[in-house]
Parts: sequence; C-alpha cells; structure tokens
Amino acid sequence: MVVKIEAKEYKVEFVKSELLKLIEQTRKEEGCLQYDLHQDNTNPAIFVFDEKWQNRDLWQQHMKNEHLKAYSKATEGTIESFTVNEMSLL
Repeated sequence: MVVKIEAKEYKVEFVKSELLKLIEQTRKEEGCLQYDLHQDNTNPAIFVFDEKWQNRDLWQQHMKNEHLKAYSKATEGTIESFTVNEMSLL
C-alpha cells in the first residue's frame, strides 16, 4: 500500500504529529510487515506511508482500528487530499 496525505499548509506540523502517533501502534498489529512514514523534501505538506501487509484482509482490519479512527477525527478539516493505492509487487 502507498498512502499519500497532503496537509493544509497551515496544519503541516499538526498533521505530522498525528501521523507519527500511528507508527508504533500500527507496527504492532498482526500482519504488519512494514509501515514507514516519509515527508517530501520540497513540499513538507506531503506525507507518504509505505505499507506492507501479510495479506489484504489484515490490512482491511487495520483500516478499522480505533487509532486510525482517532487520527481521522483529530485531523478532520486539516487534510487537503488523501489517496490510498493498493499496490502489488511485480
């Protein structure tokens, strides 16, 4: 999975702090093989999660977890765009 989040310009540091909170909890989840957060060097409002999961079912279970719901609620109105790409290794 590749998840791209673009924060509103005036909320970059707030969104970053909320995204950082997700890492430790998510890495402990069943099936999480990789969960890395990146920040664009030229546009700091853009964040990308590079995620690898054991299977799609476990990833979908992750998407329903309480810490993601809390993130969504906390960042409501602070996100310019949010894109999820389900990727396959070729």
